[in-house]
Amino acid sequence: MSAIAITGVGVITPAGIGREENWERVCKGVGLATKDPELGGALAEFSCRVPAFDATDAVGAREVWRTDRFVQLALVAADEAVADAGLNPRSWDGSRVGVVVGSAAGGVSTLETQHERFLQQGGKGVSALFHPMALINMVSGRLAIKYGATGPNFVTATACASGATAIGVAKDLLQSGACDVVIAGGAEAAITPTFVTGFARMGALYQGSLPPEEASRPFDARRGGFVIGEGAGILVLERLDDAKSRGARVWARLLGYGATSDAHHITSPHPSGLGIENAMRLACRDADVQPEHIEHVNAHGTSTPLNDAAEAAAIARLGSQQLTVTSTKGVTGHTLGAAGAVEAAYTVLSLAHQMVPPTANLTCLDPEVRLDVVSGAPRPVELTHALSNSAGFGGHNVSLLFGA
Repeated sequence: MSAIAITGVGVITPAGIGREENWERVCKGVGLATKDPELGGALAEFSCRVPAFDATDAVGAREVWRTDRFVQLALVAADEAVADAGLNPRSWDGSRVGVVVGSAAGGVSTLETQHERFLQQGGKGVSALFHPMALINMVSGRLAIKYGATGPNFVTATACASGATAIGVAKDLLQSGACDVVIAGGAEAAITPTFVTGFARMGALYQGSLPPEEASRPFDARRGGFVIGEGAGILVLERLDDAKSRGARVWARLLGYGATSDAHHITSPHPSGLGIENAMRLACRDADVQPEHIEHVNAHGTSTPLNDAAEAAAIARLGSQQLTVTSTKGVTGHTLGAAGAVEAAYTVLSLAHQMVPPTANLTCLDPEVRLDVVSGAPRPVELTHALSNSAGFGGHNVSLLFGA
């Protein structure tokens, strides 16, 4: 079975617009959360937004008028990824191109805005574009329309594992022969007062007294919840043989995909991390790589007490003696349904640069976390195999195994 090549990488997050800016900021390891004036009354004050994002300049006034922000972010990331892959949508066979994008929330900003207009103005105040803007599937639909991709097209919705699920499904589509190229990833823009308040009421968000930039602190003894973020990560995937035949640059190879369910609790992970451990082991089995040969894990690492403890225990049981771990959520916050794709992109870049970014704000490692969690500065490491982990409410777990 042919390996899968990553030939295009596109990223837009609180760490910046574009792959290079993201990699530079993530490697600096400085938290980017700020106090958010748009979250008045939301019970949580901090967020991580994409900086200096001019949607009109990025996607055009017409698209801004008829798309939700999560779609706009996906369009920007996809443009970078497709251009990076050296593919020309005007000349490819669109029937052989698939689009799979993950999102947890979809167009919640549009939903809140239109609901407010309905309350204030009645039915005639609601936009005729309400549904084409808000429906979660519109992100993949819009990308397909833009690129003339008439192959398989759908959205994956596995909460905060959605973007990783999309990439795993893309691998299956390529290896089954259903597609020759798949544009895959995740997108999210759900920093709205109502949506954020829901997380705050659950106790999932950081609501302590630390400065905003120090609030997201994965694996740290003082962690107290996540900081919500937004963004999009898009990869272009092809069969390795096809990529080589056209002389494409290959950033990394997607070797394995594992997905499991905790079947335990609607929001809390299995306390032992059994689900994410099994997902990692399935990814290793899919890749025919022994778990003890994994050299790096980009952890889900949300900065919540339960998630970090369970995931750390699961990673430790892999038995690798040379393992380095990081969570880039210390920098970007938690981008929800985009996180799995954004962090897959960071894992691909770690392999390409042979470098592990530091975990921001990790000043006192939780004594229960018995792992080599990189902090302080990026660490040069010889990497051949790396995992990217994701998990979501409902017990969804995904692990993607990438090779240099």
